Amino acid sequence: MNHSTNLQSPLFYAKKACETMMRKFAPCDLPPAGRFHYHQGVFLSGMYHTYLLCKDDSYLDYIKAYVDSIMDAEGNFYRCDTGKLDDLQPGNVLFPLIERYGDEKYSKALAHLMDAMAKSPRVCEGGFSHNSYQCLHQIWLDSLYMMGPICAQYASKYNKPEFLDYAVQHAYTIFDKTSDPETGLLYHAWDSKKEEDWADSETGLSREFWGRSIGWVPIGMLDIMKEMDTASEDYGKLSNLLKDLLISICKYQSEDGRWYQVVNKGDVEGNWLENSCSCLFTAAISRAVQLGILDDSYREKALNGFRGVINSLTYEGDDLLISHICIGTCVGDYAHYCNRPTSTNDLHGMGAFLLMCTAMETL
Repeated sequence: MNHSTNLQSPLFYAKKACETMMRKFAPCDLPPAGRFHYHQGVFLSGMYHTYLLCKDDSYLDYIKAYVDSIMDAEGNFYRCDTGKLDDLQPGNVLFPLIERYGDEKYSKALAHLMDAMAKSPRVCEGGFSHNSYQCLHQIWLDSLYMMGPICAQYASKYNKPEFLDYAVQHAYTIFDKTSDPETGLLYHAWDSKKEEDWADSETGLSREFWGRSIGWVPIGMLDIMKEMDTASEDYGKLSNLLKDLLISICKYQSEDGRWYQVVNKGDVEGNWLENSCSCLFTAAISRAVQLGILDDSYREKALNGFRGVINSLTYEGDDLLISHICIGTCVGDYAHYCNRPTSTNDLHGMGAFLLMCTAMETL
């Protein structure tokens, strides 16, 4: 294995990452195999962003092959738990398939997902439950990315404004319930019943600022805002919330350019630099600079984040290896996050990496 040395274009790394994964997994074998789930959805969303820049049809063919492997001719998924917001996120890749191929099964599949979205339980007014089971009374940060972009796209493309309202109101609820005024960061989760082991008995908030959970929020917001009228009051409000969050995040960027697993405790024993959150923060900062939400001085923050991640890469033959990716994680205390196992080329991190590279390519 050799560490990366000379910096190439962001699109170079995005294509290298896509090709690495395409060699490793047939579309139907993307883990968890046989399930329509956000693990695959995050990666394939990043692959689609890469396709938009390079127009390599093999990427779109790969996305189509995955979706075709998981549904029947009537758009019914073989394994998709619509009681979980996590299993709605990969529906984002249905939009380009509908546009490109016009197969009615994709439209039917999207309709199934959005019907489930409309019926999803709420923890409070505007705030969607993380799932309909053990997390019925909880809001987790990553839920905004799981439901927000698909709702916003559906609202825009099918003239269903109520779905944009779902996304916007959920974003407001997340900031209302999880914001910390001292750091400007967002706690991982909120339990309305204040019963979970991880929940503060008075506030219901979890104890720590977990990197990747925070990272999904600005990415989700930017995808929602992409479908909004920029002159609207809600767009202005979301822009201000996004700006304040990203400025706070930048305060915790390491000298390496990346961010820590527990964002605000880089100097505490056991903490470590985590690549998936670093990619998401970098992508969000880059996109916010391009939109004028952050001023141009933050361009250097994005460049430093990109360099930090790229300098951590290794290679095995033609394969690009992204390490220091936290595997999927429930809510916990400091030791819980710091002791989580890591994985190389985990789909969370690979998807986040592609989102970073494609955002940086346009920066």
